[in-house]
Amino acid sequence: MLRAGVGHSIDGDPRRAASEAASGALAQAGLRQADAVICFISSAHGAAYPLIVRTIAETAQTREIAGCSASGVIASQHETEGGTCVSVLAIGGSQIKGKRLFVPDLRGNDREVGRQISAAAKPALAKDNLLCLFPDTYNLTPEPLLDSIASELPHTMVVGGGATEDGSVGETFQFCGDVVSSNSVSAMLLSGDFKIDVGVSLACQPLGPGHRVTAVEENIIIELDGRSAFEVYHEAIGPLADDLRRASAFVFLGVPLDPNAERLERGRYLVRNIIGASKEHGVLAVAHRPRVGDLVGLVLRDGQRARDDLKLALEELRASTQRPPAFGLYFDCVSRGSGLYNVPNHDSAYIRQYLGEIPVAGFFTGLEIGPLSAATRLLQYSGVLVLVSERCD
Repeated sequence: MLRAGVGHSIDGDPRRAASEAASGALAQAGLRQADAVICFISSAHGAAYPLIVRTIAETAQTREIAGCSASGVIASQHETEGGTCVSVLAIGGSQIKGKRLFVPDLRGNDREVGRQISAAAKPALAKDNLLCLFPDTYNLTPEPLLDSIASELPHTMVVGGGATEDGSVGETFQFCGDVVSSNSVSAMLLSGDFKIDVGVSLACQPLGPGHRVTAVEENIIIELDGRSAFEVYHEAIGPLADDLRRASAFVFLGVPLDPNAERLERGRYLVRNIIGASKEHGVLAVAHRPRVGDLVGLVLRDGQRARDDLKLALEELRASTQRPPAFGLYFDCVSRGSGLYNVPNHDSAYIRQYLGEIPVAGFFTGLEIGPLSAATRLLQYSGVLVLVSERCD
């Protein structure tokens, strides 16, 4: 039987917080000790990370622990977006095993780090495998890492989120066993005999039709549809054109997954940042390298769009799950939460409405990792919900 539970604490005392969260997770799971633990701890506890991780390990009676720092954590119905908070997921049962993974020195070594993670994971692979990654967002170049893992572990589901902090530290931290480090990747491989379902929801909607790139230099888009790229952008963003700095927080580039696409379709495009817009030069600088002839679009981060897309993703997940999930993991972009919806606990409330009272642990991420169009992708401004269930057969 697959058992799991989530515990949560906002206690300001690090040891009490760790003990409360871990004990709560074990109690909900009906376990005396866990086979694996995934934990997320807020920046306000940063000075005590080693103590908290050690206390969780002692309470859960396992060294198979992985997780990371977070600006805010998620624990079932609780989304705590600041202050002291700890979220712990405890997992046990004969159908699932956990193996912690850790690779240091991430910066500039993404592809090699991906190979090392894969090499460490291979001996523990089983019938079903879920690799949860928690990289240092500030030192990560995601595509080489993900490409390397996809090449080495082609049949493994890969999900996760980039570690975050509250802006007071300037670095993020990764936890693995009794190790607390930055500039690294921690991970948990869950392997065994179970069913995995993943839903991805985006917080963005297209602003009008797509545009063809007609002139570009590296990541600088010079022309769209034969016109100045800045003019096209300026027209599309409407009232936001009066404040380009504010526009950069809401308007992004949409990149279709299909190079032959004629428009942006739900679940078929990626979101990438627009990192500069110059009226003087008529260009857009983007976190992407398009080619002449590519279709791109402008997309708007919007609370109602995010809510609608989340509901669609949850409907699809509810239809695909044959029995109630044993647990979930939710990686939610730091730009979502109450800042987007103007209400607390928004996504967790919808998850509970559609899927019932299941234990869900997660955090507010610097980037999201999950499947889109049958491949592992770097996602942004998204929510990635992973459900693990017992098989019916």
